[in-house]
Amino acid sequence: MFELTATHNSHRWYLTVEKNLCTGPSDRQFLFGGVGMAASIQAMEQTCGRPVIWATAQYLSFARPGKIVDLDVWVPVTGRQTSQANVLLHIEDQKIISVQAALGAREGDYQDQWVTMPDVPKPDDCAEANFWRGDGSGLNARLEIRIAKGQFHGDRSIRERGDGRLIFWLRSREGQAADARLLAIAADYVPSAIAGATGLHAGGNSLDNTIRYGRIVPCEWVLCDVQIESLANGIVHGRMNLYAPDGVLMATASQSMILRVHP
Repeated sequence: MFELTATHNSHRWYLTVEKNLCTGPSDRQFLFGGVGMAASIQAMEQTCGRPVIWATAQYLSFARPGKIVDLDVWVPVTGRQTSQANVLLHIEDQKIISVQAALGAREGDYQDQWVTMPDVPKPDDCAEANFWRGDGSGLNARLEIRIAKGQFHGDRSIRERGDGRLIFWLRSREGQAADARLLAIAADYVPSAIAGATGLHAGGNSLDNTIRYGRIVPCEWVLCDVQIESLANGIVHGRMNLYAPDGVLMATASQSMILRVHP
């Protein structure tokens, strides 16, 4: 979905901000936060040689199309089975995203889950999402999203306060199977549930994104179950569970967002 380029320094990578990695109005496009998170995860995994366990991103500024973002990886702790790492995405001296993470794995015969995937229609039986502000280009054009329950941000029929629940199927139109990077991008769609929750033509600017990985299985579609939890002092909190079609919980995510009400 994107190309992360290595440098002579094994702890430094860079990403060219192409328009197909961006969202927003055509005159104010910016790098989608989930792409920055996904790039950070890839940089840390390749630097550490270990899979990500969890990662949390703090969104600091915007990267516009045409810019080159440097990713500097630090690994302050490396144990026998896990590493603690962090990444700073920046354009020269401008800090864009800061990411903290743990990486590693431990062999064992036990695996289980206590969260059940909701019973919803299959992707072919769900309507495709409409994007607002002409956002059906850029990154959004590369993803197929089908609504299983609730109202998506681009639904202009939203008029009343909802229960805060939005469930949708997501897949890459380019055939990319679900992996840690695609799940990180999907997790950054939590703000899409704000409009249906509030009954307003509203969205949110993400302040952060935290994702915790379970067992990732090869699959085409990912079911994203979003719950908006609270709104106070202009800040919205929400979470997401990400499932494989067979019900495996592949990741959980949460975000805090600045409420944006649009005309």
